Amino acid sequence: MTVMVPSTTPALITPGQQALDSALHQLGHAAEHLGLDDGLRTMLATPRRSLTVSVPVRREDGRMDVVQGFRVQHNVSRGPAKGGIRFHPSTDIHEVTALAMWMTWKCALVGIPYGGAKGGVSVDPTVLTTRELERLTRRYVNEILPLIGPEKDIPAPDVGTDEQTMAWIMDTYSVNAGYSVPGVVTGKPMTLGGSLGRAGATSRGVQIAALAALGRSPEGVTVAVQGFGKVGALAAQYLADAGCKVVAVSDVRGAVHAPSGLDVADLRAHSAETGSVYGYRHADAMDHAELFELDVDLLVPAALEGVITGENAPRIRARLIVEGANGPTTPEADEILAASGTTVVPDILANAGGVIVSYLEWVQNMQAFSWSAAEVEMKLRDLMRGAYGEVKSLAAEKDLTLRQAAHVIGVGRVAEAHTMRGLYP
Repeated sequence: MTVMVPSTTPALITPGQQALDSALHQLGHAAEHLGLDDGLRTMLATPRRSLTVSVPVRREDGRMDVVQGFRVQHNVSRGPAKGGIRFHPSTDIHEVTALAMWMTWKCALVGIPYGGAKGGVSVDPTVLTTRELERLTRRYVNEILPLIGPEKDIPAPDVGTDEQTMAWIMDTYSVNAGYSVPGVVTGKPMTLGGSLGRAGATSRGVQIAALAALGRSPEGVTVAVQGFGKVGALAAQYLADAGCKVVAVSDVRGAVHAPSGLDVADLRAHSAETGSVYGYRHADAMDHAELFELDVDLLVPAALEGVITGENAPRIRARLIVEGANGPTTPEADEILAASGTTVVPDILANAGGVIVSYLEWVQNMQAFSWSAAEVEMKLRDLMRGAYGEVKSLAAEKDLTLRQAAHVIGVGRVAEAHTMRGLYP
């Protein structure tokens, strides 16, 4: 029998733990500003439900792998839980908890009646076949089935998942229910009850937030986008369409730079064909880290959390950062950026477009009707601009950063809901 001896070396802090530390730090600041008592602070810091499951996956060669899956419902005081599902090898319970918490504040901030949730599976989807991904998705859904439902918890796509994933989730849930339940997920294909405008909603929200924060004509505004996936690529396109000059982008395999401006549509076609921006012939290759230090007007981090840190923040020259990703900036970096006069439009505001249109999709499913793309975009713009105006006004009034003001509003609304509902029993 092998005896496991505890290591005397301190365990490394995972990206998920760093994300959770950041989320709790932001909550603490907002709670202090709001004067919340210790009991309420503890309730807001503690997830309502956390589930960890083992997900067996039958591979094509007959092997069986077992991976871990998670679903966290952070808060349901203002409505059913809402949050994406990501498939990524670094996903853990800490990361999912942080993302669920941010979703709670995000929904409250933009005024939609949801609480925050998040799910994930610790797996690299790029090494799985389509059939393996389907089996993985359906088994994961079967394990979290008691938690989800159109009036309880509504998943959506996130990193490593897409509308096909949502179709499998909807079908698995519907088969168990005995009838079709389109409202159990959002971000579905149109043929299964998806909404017009949902696919690019997060990116559109980033564009709306960026243009509002610029406060001037977008013509000639230089932009660097870190992360050229489902959010970053379309955000770059929408910003370019508005007149901005996108000069650099990066993805997991490489980064490219063209001081005169990139043809974003052509770059997207290259990325779709090759799987990366790497090797794009109309731009120069550059190091990932260099992108953050470019002399640009606007920087859009649109990949994973924790990429702007105390180490690289002093070298950032962009005067405006709009967070397309969740939690890309650490608290230490936030302080450095604030001291240097850099404006940061926080994630819970800047990337709220996705959950806003998810809400609109859910409403359409629940009431069995649909809106046009123009109606969806109009509602998205109204909610994004309204939320931005509230955050900017409070920040100016109370001498707060935009992140601090956004959290004060979001946390305050959830705390008020807790207080009004009371404690049972």
